[in-house]
Amino acid sequence: MSPSLQVSIITATYNSSKTILDTIDSVLSQTYPNIQHLIIDGISTDNTIDLIKASNFKGEIFSGKDKGIYDAMNKGIAVAKGDIVAILNSDDYYADETVIEKVVALFEETNCDAVYGDLLYVDADDTAIIKRNWVSGNYKRENFLKGWMPPHPTFFVRKELYAKYGNFNISLSSAADYELMLRFLFKHNARLAYLEKILVHMRVGGKSNVSIKNRVIANLEDRKAWKMNGLTPHWYTLFLKPARKLGQFFLK
Repeated sequence: MSPSLQVSIITATYNSSKTILDTIDSVLSQTYPNIQHLIIDGISTDNTIDLIKASNFKGEIFSGKDKGIYDAMNKGIAVAKGDIVAILNSDDYYADETVIEKVVALFEETNCDAVYGDLLYVDADDTAIIKRNWVSGNYKRENFLKGWMPPHPTFFVRKELYAKYGNFNISLSSAADYELMLRFLFKHNARLAYLEKILVHMRVGGKSNVSIKNRVIANLEDRKAWKMNGLTPHWYTLFLKPARKLGQFFLK
């Protein structure tokens, strides 16, 4: 495969010293050669930046105040040079060294606008312990009405879609990734391809899942995501969205 398509991987960091080296190593280990790794740091007060500089990191670091993780992601998109943009959080890492290679191959094979895959939730302290297995399944546009969404860390997008349809909406505190995928895929019918493979390992403890209160806030924001796009979900759509997660605990 000719590495003609460049992939920009954006990692937002803030006091990420415990996990950032795993993230960096998983990018460095990729067999696909044409990768730009961007770290957007929110002025960490721990030794995150020192660790990155002392590592084998071969990308670029941008440090400055931001308005939260989605604002940091938008800053990364603005400086990304790649044809394809991926978001890899600072406590996540790629499942193996062939992830980017296989994602790019699917882009080339299908000429799609975006690719997604499966995600494995692992214990924050012992990543050998599997907590949840998110098997995405094949995409159908109407699945959004049934509470479906792809796992955002596995979502690879042609950069031109951000220019065409907009970046993350930072007025949302936890559902900006859901809103963006809803906008790209359901509202604008972007062409999506499914890579039936675990692409990312995510440590448990995401912002929208750390408490019942945050889960309620996330659900309210999910409703707002439909409204701000002029879309109307079924009455059961946003009840099914969290319910879909229950099966993931039994697929370890």
